[in-house]
Amino acid sequence: MEQTLPQLLAKRAIEEEHTVALREKNLGVWNEITWGEYYEIVKQFAIALSVKCNFKRGEKLAIIGDNRPQWLFSQLAAQFLGGISVGVYQESSPKQLIYYLNDSQASVVVVEGQEQVDKLLEIEEKIPLVKQIIFYNNQGMRHYDHPKLYNFHDLIEIGSSLLNEKDDFLFSKTERLLSDDVAVISYSSATTGKPKAVMLSHSNLIAAAENLGDVDKMEKKDDYLSFLPLAWIYEQVMSIAMPLTRGMVINFPEKSSTILADLREIGPHTLIAPPRVYKSIHSNFMLRIQETSWFKKKVYQTFKKFGDKVAEMKLNKKPISGGVKFIYLLGNFLVFSAIRDHLGLARIKRAYVAGSPLSSELFHFFHSIGVNVKQSYGGTELAGIAFVHRDDDIRVENAGLPLPNTEVKVGEDGEIFVKSPSVFLRYLHEDTKHDDGGWISLGDYGRIDDNGHLHILDHKEAIMKGTNGETISPTIVENKLKVSPYIQEAVCFGKNKPYMSAILNIDMNSVGRWAEKNQITYTTYSELSRKPEVIQLIEKEVAKLMKQLPQQSRVKKFVLLHKQLNANDEEMTRTLKVRRQYISEKYRTLIEGLYTDTQEVKVTDKVEAADGKESIIETNLRVIQLEAVQEVA
Repeated sequence: MEQTLPQLLAKRAIEEEHTVALREKNLGVWNEITWGEYYEIVKQFAIALSVKCNFKRGEKLAIIGDNRPQWLFSQLAAQFLGGISVGVYQESSPKQLIYYLNDSQASVVVVEGQEQVDKLLEIEEKIPLVKQIIFYNNQGMRHYDHPKLYNFHDLIEIGSSLLNEKDDFLFSKTERLLSDDVAVISYSSATTGKPKAVMLSHSNLIAAAENLGDVDKMEKKDDYLSFLPLAWIYEQVMSIAMPLTRGMVINFPEKSSTILADLREIGPHTLIAPPRVYKSIHSNFMLRIQETSWFKKKVYQTFKKFGDKVAEMKLNKKPISGGVKFIYLLGNFLVFSAIRDHLGLARIKRAYVAGSPLSSELFHFFHSIGVNVKQSYGGTELAGIAFVHRDDDIRVENAGLPLPNTEVKVGEDGEIFVKSPSVFLRYLHEDTKHDDGGWISLGDYGRIDDNGHLHILDHKEAIMKGTNGETISPTIVENKLKVSPYIQEAVCFGKNKPYMSAILNIDMNSVGRWAEKNQITYTTYSELSRKPEVIQLIEKEVAKLMKQLPQQSRVKKFVLLHKQLNANDEEMTRTLKVRRQYISEKYRTLIEGLYTDTQEVKVTDKVEAADGKESIIETNLRVIQLEAVQEVA
């Protein structure tokens, strides 16, 4: 039987018309939207798109904005008409918007409000295919008068009138939809090269949700907080496909600054996030513990020992003694349950790690306080998660087992290949489909153990070889460095070099508090990162962590970068993955300096002023040297 996302929405609306589907927080109040209301708004917007914007089957509708119900309404409306939704990250620069909109050939763009409208009008002549720009936040838009601008709420009113006149219009449209029709274009994270437009069908997204739902039972009325970008394929599956197949309630935070407070209010049953989010939660918690009273700190440390024991035994499938279990349960009642509640994780059934692996230290921390963190593996071309830990089989060193209906094989050189109903159709602008037989690779190397678990080593372009022939993964070294609450990001180098080196970013929050506590004054990130006391702090942290790694994997030299790596400068993806190749090119002179006897390296930055004029700023960074290590290649 053919199934599409609009058809699933129609079915939900008929069967559960008055059941809550969505919640959005506005001015401190959670406003509910039922399945019936969800469906009605989608129909209204769809017919308005068709009649007023002449949006047709096969055309692309781009969406730029925060996580809001309007994103879902817009996406489903386009799909009702046989159109294709294109998610674009809200923080995208004008240059990036030009690329996404021209590459995807979007004819209609739905945006949140004034900020996005201004960006698009600024580049209007460079995005000639865009015919209409629709905004749904009216704030600041009263005096805008442009032929391409439409108000979302005006279109909803028009759609309501049109539906009364043509009540069978959308039925005829949905009847023509096929499960293999393209539903969304999702851009790959592009850690190397330009982002590629991945075309995913309705059946790809539905299969991804159903296969994950068969492993982890997500029930009707389970709560999920949608706070990661909806342009990210993992969030697409969790916020759109999963509720349509399983009936989960999707909650939208008021704004980015209230996410943690909203997380505590909702207490979701499921969480999905990249490692950086879990690291941020852990770092903030550790700071709070350090600043709390002596008594509370002592109580936490007392029960933490037993939490660590239980986590260690659980993650290594060892039996837990009655005495340890009793004290842990007491600690859970007195301490750990309160910690989970404070973090907004009181009702969590599972917390997925997506995008890249989580460090073993963070895995143990979350399991020690009773949070069921599970590693996953997947990607845009696989419609999100393809492998995940099972609840009774969580091992830090692997990415779990394949989802139902998913096959895996390893090439002779160690490259991982996957085959499943979620494998994408093709890349936009490429006529040929992917590898014959439906097998695809995301470019990662690893192995499958005797129990079927997937072990990912690293991306093939990042892997290095030691002088004794042992394989070295820079990602493992980077994750070890990021265990420190004072290190936010790490990028390691060493391919065809005599030893490992690294570029580090300090954690502004943690180091800032440490500096204030030690009466060290600063005004900017750049100034703080170059303080001698901070350099000494990070040097001690790196030296301590490197002792936990094999000799040839240890970093010998590093620098603290004077700026934070970010997506606007194309140093990271929008999902906070490091773009190693781009960083290698951009900071080539700096990296080369790490393999000389120099004690300082000079970095030059182009800074654009408000008038558009560029100036060059030079910064000297100190090279910190640790003990010598064996060669890597």
